Amino acid sequence: MLATLSEAFDAEDWLYEIKWDGYRAIAMINEGNVALESRNHISFNQRFYPVYDAVKAWEINAVIDGEIVVRNKAGQVNFNALQNWKSPHDGMLQYYVFDMLWLDGYDLTQMPLEKRRILLRERLPDSSNDIIHFSENFPTTASELMKAVRDLGMEGIIAKKSGSAYYPGNRSTEWLKMKIQNRQEVVIGGYILLADSPKLFSSLLIGVYDQDKFRYIGKVGTGFSVEMQKEMLRTFKPLIRETNPFQIIPVTSKPVHFRLHPREMELTYIEPELVCEVNYAEITADGLLRHPSFVAMRTDKSAKEVMQEMAIQVKKTPSSKRTNHPLMATKSTDILLPDDNENQVKTINNQELKFTNLDKYYWPKEKITKRDLINYYHQIAPYMLPYLKNRPMSLHRHPNGFNAPSFYQKDVRGKVPDWIETMAYHSEEEPDVEKEFMVCTDEASLLYMANLGCIEMNPWNCKVETPDNPDWCVLDIDPGKKNTFEQVIEVANVIYDILKTADISCVCKTSGSTGLHIYIPLKAQYTYEHSQDFARIICALAERALPETTSMERAVKSRKEKIYLDFLQNRQQATLAAPYSVRPKPNAPVSMPLSWSEVKPGLQIIDFTIKNVINLLSSRGDLFEEVLGKGIDMKAALGKLEAAWQK
Repeated sequence: MLATLSEAFDAEDWLYEIKWDGYRAIAMINEGNVALESRNHISFNQRFYPVYDAVKAWEINAVIDGEIVVRNKAGQVNFNALQNWKSPHDGMLQYYVFDMLWLDGYDLTQMPLEKRRILLRERLPDSSNDIIHFSENFPTTASELMKAVRDLGMEGIIAKKSGSAYYPGNRSTEWLKMKIQNRQEVVIGGYILLADSPKLFSSLLIGVYDQDKFRYIGKVGTGFSVEMQKEMLRTFKPLIRETNPFQIIPVTSKPVHFRLHPREMELTYIEPELVCEVNYAEITADGLLRHPSFVAMRTDKSAKEVMQEMAIQVKKTPSSKRTNHPLMATKSTDILLPDDNENQVKTINNQELKFTNLDKYYWPKEKITKRDLINYYHQIAPYMLPYLKNRPMSLHRHPNGFNAPSFYQKDVRGKVPDWIETMAYHSEEEPDVEKEFMVCTDEASLLYMANLGCIEMNPWNCKVETPDNPDWCVLDIDPGKKNTFEQVIEVANVIYDILKTADISCVCKTSGSTGLHIYIPLKAQYTYEHSQDFARIICALAERALPETTSMERAVKSRKEKIYLDFLQNRQQATLAAPYSVRPKPNAPVSMPLSWSEVKPGLQIIDFTIKNVINLLSSRGDLFEEVLGKGIDMKAALGKLEAAWQK
């Protein structure tokens, strides 16, 4: 499990640990068989043999997560000493353990963090083992701990969400890293030698991977010793290549770094396989590192996983603690409908609502009841209502649970209480009959729909006051039965790249079913016709980029088992599941907003369910709010798209 870079923050319900400046190491111990591995499965058994021997002597059957570091004679952690460690003369190896993933045949990854750490602490080796140590968490604020580690010359701290599960291989916002100074893993793509320079090389050309393309982010010319440069050049030699490995180069960098006069400097490209770490002052507007300095090589990291890290801001959301019941709210005061009566009356937004059949299982296998669904919508309302408020709704009712027969209800004329707002309309089938859509206005109307058996919430793309002008344009990536979710992820990233070339802001969310939805903010500046034509252009470009796996054919047979790029959702009365909506599928998945860093292989729809979304939001905040922000300039965006694709 990986941590997300974050700005420093103070909040309740987080555990704060030291960020150890070393090599991440997983210890696997079972019946005397031991393996000590890096994050990308490089064996540390021989390289750090004292740690391996200490783990082998540990009488336990477990999988342990931790960090190997070297302490110098002054007791300070020294990463360069770890990198060059050959024997105990080079420093004292220490293995700081902080998590336990498996114990005596039991998978612990879904157990709350605190319980996993209690089990780990209880099973530490005795005091005669001076290599394996428990990585303590400190009962203090992040600000106070950051000051302490700064004074000690350490790298930073790790914040872990109280009650969080462990997701192997995922970069989570439930684990956050805060650094004393800006630090970034980078991949080396070449080096420069200035004319008449006494150095073996003057600077390294460095980059990161951006959606599988190697992107240039600057050059680093400080932080090397002569001995270090000699060793690096020996490593570079078998990797030398003739062509430029950088696939994305900011325009401002071309004349400076990639059109070099042969009498002024010598440029050598290498295969982008070697990872190093650099400190830097800031990131410029075009993504370049300002004033980077070399720290060390990283042989424990794979080049392909190195991406540019941008610190997230943690929203100040209500504190949360898990209770024994996985579906209970984070605080007892957040429980709207406790487990006492099957029928209850509550006052919401000054309206009296009667909730019925609360013990009915809506997901029988998972033991999730109608009560659980309504409690979820009560808790999620502050996040969800901005995307429902003043919008007509299409009611999809499941009165007997997700796997029982359901029906759609659009016309609510004469069938809802007087306090429910509605919008009049005429259908094509009965043009002379006035009908009424229900309009969601507040939490009371949201919970009224949930009590009707609406598992999912399906709003229009527009509000009642602007019925011809949608607030967003939506691209629905809809796979067929033979498509994989990895293919869906690939399509989403291609669309993201297309939109990025024209500076078009966009947000992605899981559908909660099998696909992904990409939303583009319009702020009701354009008509549905404009929105649909714009979506058609984006989908056509995506189909051109991925002709073997995507199709814009509406007829299922004509698609030939390809992923459907649906731009026709951009029309009046069309609806998609709202962000944070539960879906009538096994395990009660939720349509969850994502950061683009999460849209990668390994993502699963079932990562986000009615059971974990409330807790996740306390650290993630609302990642979808950009959709309601400043709308795009469609004309300017189309001009940029045309210019980019003509190239």
